Parts: sequence; structure tokens; C-alpha cells
Amino acid sequence: MKAVEMPETKPPTPTPGDAYNGWLFKWTNYIKGYQRRWFVLSNGLLSYYRTQAEMGHTCRGTINLATANIAVEDSCNFVISNGGAQTYHLKANSEVERQRWITALELAKAKAVHMQAESGEKHEKCKRQNSTLRTLSGKVEDLSTCNDLIVKHGSALQRSLSELEGICAGTDSGEKVKQVTERATMFKIASDAMINACRDFLSLAQNHSKHWQKALQVERNQRIRLEDTLEQLAKQHNHLERAFRGATHNNPAIGSKGSGSLKGDASDEDDDNEFFDAMQDPCDELSLASNPESPQPLEIEPLRKRRTRIPDKPNYYLNLWSIMKNCIGKELSKIPVPVNFNEPLSMLQRLSEDLEYYELLDKAAKCQNSVEQMCYVAAFTVSSYSTTVHRTGKPFNPLLGETFELDRLKECGYRSLCEQVSHHPPAAAHHAFSVKGWTLQQEITLASKFRGKYISVIPLGPIQCIFDKNNNQYSWKKVTTTVHNIIVGKLWLDQSGEIDVVNHRTGDRCHLKFNPYSYFSRDVPRKVTGVVTDKDGKAHYVLSGTWDEKMEFSRVIQSSKGEDDTEGKQRTVYQTLKAKEIWIKNPLPEGAENMYYFSTLALTLNEPEEGVAPTDSRRRPDQRLMEDGQWDEANAEKQRLEEKQRTTRREREREAVKSPKDSPPHTPALWFEKLQDPVSGETLHVYKGGYWEAKEEGNWDVCPDIF
Repeated sequence: MKAVEMPETKPPTPTPGDAYNGWLFKWTNYIKGYQRRWFVLSNGLLSYYRTQAEMGHTCRGTINLATANIAVEDSCNFVISNGGAQTYHLKANSEVERQRWITALELAKAKAVHMQAESGEKHEKCKRQNSTLRTLSGKVEDLSTCNDLIVKHGSALQRSLSELEGICAGTDSGEKVKQVTERATMFKIASDAMINACRDFLSLAQNHSKHWQKALQVERNQRIRLEDTLEQLAKQHNHLERAFRGATHNNPAIGSKGSGSLKGDASDEDDDNEFFDAMQDPCDELSLASNPESPQPLEIEPLRKRRTRIPDKPNYYLNLWSIMKNCIGKELSKIPVPVNFNEPLSMLQRLSEDLEYYELLDKAAKCQNSVEQMCYVAAFTVSSYSTTVHRTGKPFNPLLGETFELDRLKECGYRSLCEQVSHHPPAAAHHAFSVKGWTLQQEITLASKFRGKYISVIPLGPIQCIFDKNNNQYSWKKVTTTVHNIIVGKLWLDQSGEIDVVNHRTGDRCHLKFNPYSYFSRDVPRKVTGVVTDKDGKAHYVLSGTWDEKMEFSRVIQSSKGEDDTEGKQRTVYQTLKAKEIWIKNPLPEGAENMYYFSTLALTLNEPEEGVAPTDSRRRPDQRLMEDGQWDEANAEKQRLEEKQRTTRREREREAVKSPKDSPPHTPALWFEKLQDPVSGETLHVYKGGYWEAKEEGNWDVCPDIF
């Protein structure tokens, strides 16, 4: 790739209160030395990331400037340390840039110290308010006690006065007068205490009334603002709800996606390619798949209500190692495995699950630009693996001549047909077409080996996608699937390898890399990266994400040659616009962990349907028994079907021996024929037609009795 010199960007001079960010070189270790990192200064905290794209999900480190020491070493180098375990040795590109950072850091530190002091004052103020409240509470208790005393002594004084009136003329008048005087004195003392307590309470209340009135006004204003905000949100929600109903009336596929984020900690290790989000887009980036001349979406309505549950998986224990210890080195398709380790779907149905995210191809069909279209096709290739992350169960090996149709023409605008066209080696052909203007065809031949600790499944066949509008034809192949912990531990699955998606008409290419999982790597698990280039090798887009969660794409605005990686390969550094989401995984249905981790689409694949061919996987008896939880019966039925297939194969071989040598070889495929593609040059089974016509007529005479 042509090296492009990256111009130095001049960040704005920092002003008090402003956030500040930019590229700095950070010392890592004596092997890697200084590494370029993106630093963000905000709210008194200095954080750094490997790239701008990481800001949404992965922070490499943060230091609080309120307690940090900032020291300048030389014209470009400076050190930030908090006196503990955190010390950043940093280097700027120039003395001017270093001074900008020092100014911004000192301003941010001063503000952080001031905010910390204010926080302390607020804490002390809160403590004083709590103390005042406790004092007022005590005064209220004193008032209550004084009130009780006044009532008591007032009643006694009243009685004494009444008695004094009755005996004014008697000899006991002196004693009674003395009692009245004592009680009057007690009443006066209690009254004085009451008055003093009231005076203290009034004084405290007056001193704090202004503060409470102000606090009350603040709370009232906040409540009014909150009510206004809620009213605006309610109006917006009502508007969006009406707009959503209008959109889904035309295209029910809208709104089916959720949101998510990349998971895990990203790595500080170097890849062959390194991507930088250098700047925001100065103008709105062209929306992919925008085509003003494209027809309006078809008004489609659901054909039927699909099922959302299947019977829960029974908890039957069986030791896999006891079955497979004698099968090391054999082809996986030749290992007699009971249904206990299967899932109630055939390989043909699993192949049809590639269409889970067919909307990506719908959007690709609308694209005017071929490199933009490539982004959607590449995202589609990655999305086909998202349904496999928890699916450690083995699909049923299809019988020769077995078929599976997925008719979603009225619901989603496409029809799909799969057929097992070869048994040894096992090969399945798949054809799907959409009224939105695309055709998908693939032939998957599996090469699999059991190695003791893990099983590797290597798909060998080609996959092609053709778009009607511009005749762009894309081809690619699948990566290797590995199932680990066969002997001991929990089974887990990984996808690894590289995919080259090629546009044979324009020469555009997307190179996708599926990173294998490593215990010692700090990289994001299940990470996928890719670069879209034209026929001249110029990069236009980069893609990044994970095959089990989501993918994002970014437009490349500049590329340059970087330093060599640990393997001696020269890295390419891409400067890109802000990343945008292109695909996100649909959430699993509720209770999926009890239903083989099937997706919403997978739950419907084995649902019985009227009118399908007698060779359809839905009619397979052992698979149906397994779904219903009758595993013993399913194992017996599976053995019967396999023996029937072996008998049929022997009869076919005997007929082949008797036939003339110059006669064409017998091809058992029903709906596909083997041809060489004139564009890609690859040989694969291509749909020859007739299936959907036979279904419409209800004529399945050509179908063999395989079940």
C-alpha cells in the first residue's frame, strides 16, 4: 500500500474548564518502548486508549490530577505521577505540543483541587446541617417536656386555688396559702423553661429558614424542569411510536435489532494493521445503501404465526469420551454418535441459518457504490457465525437426497432450498433468492478431524452472492470451526482463520481475519477485523468487531506504513472517520439455554409444515423424536435410517457396475446440477429449478423414499 505522510494536527489552545485530547507517546516497556496512545483529559482525570474507537468501551488507564505531580523532563518529555503505582512517562511530537499539554494539565489540576476543596466544604456544610437538625430535634423534645410540666403544675395550682377559696375562714388557711405559693412557683419555673426553649427554637429556625427556603426553591425548580422534560419525552415517544408503526407497516424488518457493545478487554498488542479514528467527519458521511431510485419496500404480511418454543432439552448424561476415544483421527461424519450429543436440527437447517441476517443483503442490493456494498456483504459473512457461539451440539448428518426448504417469501422476501448432494464426502448445496435483488448459492463440503482434545471442522466449498442490479458477483469461503474440551471440561466453540471476499466484476476485496482465542492474549475474544480495498489495493473501509456480537465499519481517510510488528511484518496504520454500527446480533429468546441455545429463527426451522417435500428434514423421524425428548426411540430410529441408506448405496453401486462404461455417471441430486461458474471458475452444485413448481403442483414423484 502506498505510504502517505500524516500531517501534524494542531489542537486548540486549552482554556480553563475545557476538555482536552490528542495523541501522545507513552512509555510501555524496554521491548516496545514508546507507543502511540490517545489521551483524554476531562473532569480532572487523564485517561488513555489505544485508539479513539476504544473510548466507548475500553479504557487502558486513568490518573486523578487532583493528587498528581506534573514534571517536565526535557523539550518533549514529561511525567505524571500520583506518588503511588501510577506513573506515566509521556512524549509529545514537539515542544509546542508538550507545552499545550502541560498548560491543559495544570489548569485541569487546579480545577480538580478546587473541586475537591468545594466537595470538602459541602461535606462540612452537610455535617453542620445534620448537627443543627439534631439540636432542633432536642429542642422539640424539651418543649414537649415543658408542656407536660406546665399541664401538671397548672392542674395542681388550679386545685389549690379551689381549696383555698373553700377554707379562707378556717384555721388551715396559712398552710393552704403556702401550698398555693409553692405550686405557683413551680408553674412559673416550667413556664419560663417553656418560653426559653421556644426562644431557642425560634432563633435556630430563623437562622436557617433562608437556607431552607432556598433549598426548597431549588427542589421546586428541579421538579418543574423534570416535569417539563418528562412531558417532552412523552411527546417524542408518542411521535416515534407513530413513526415506527408507519415504518413497520411497510417493512416489518425495521426495528428488529437491539443494541450492544463490544465485550472484554482489548489488547495493547500490535496487529498487522492498526486503526486510528483521527477526526470527526466534517460533513455527514454518505449513508450506505442509500439509493433514491430504489423501489419502495414491498408491503408484506406474516404468512403464519411461528412457534417460539420447543420442548426443553432432557438432562440425560452420557460420557462423550467413552464413545469417541476409539475414533481419534477419523472423519467426524463417519463417527457413530448417538443423538445425546446432537441438536434437533439437520446440517441443512443449520446451513439455512446463514440467512438469519438477510437484511444485510437487502441493504447491499440498494448500494450504488461497490466498496460500500462490499461492507454489507462482509458483515453478512461474519453474521453467519453469531448463531454458533453456544451451539456445541452436533447437527444431524443429512441423508443423501434429503432437502430443506425455507419459504419466507411473504414474510421476508426470500426463498431458500438446501439438498444433500453427496454422502461421502458429505456435501450440501444451498440456493436462496430474494425479490430484493440478490441470489445466494453455496456448496459446503466438510473436512473434519477428531484430535482427542478438540474437533476441527473445515468447510471447503465456495459461497457466492450475485446482485441483479449491477451484476456484482462475490465469492468467499468459511473459516475453521473448533470445538474444545472434548475430554474434560465444558465444551466451547471457536472460529478462526481468514476470509477473502472478492467482487469478481470490480476487483474489490475484503480481507477478514478471525483471531483464534488464546488464554494468554489480552485481545477481545472472538475478534474480527477487516479491510475493504479496491482493485488497486487502496483501502476504503475498515471493519472491526466480534463474530458473536456486532460489527462496525469506518471510512478510511488516510493510510501510512507503521513500524514492524513482532513477526517482522510492516503494519499499516489507517486513519479513519468515526466508526458506525453495521450489524448487531439479535438477542436470544427467553429460555434459550434450555432449548439448545436456538435463535428465534432456529426455533422455527423444524416446525412441521404442510406441503413440503417428502424428503424435507422436518419429516425426518429420528430428529422429530429427539426434539420431543424421546431419545432412546430417536437412537433406534437413527440406526434404522443409517442402515437403510447403506443398503440403498450398495444397490446403487451394483447398478453402476452393470451400466455401460460410456454411460454418463449417475447423479443422485434432485434439484441441483454440478457446473463450473464462468465468473469465478469454481465448480459447484447450482440450482437447476423445478422445486417450487413441484410444490405448487403438489407433485413429488421425483423424490426418493429416504425416511
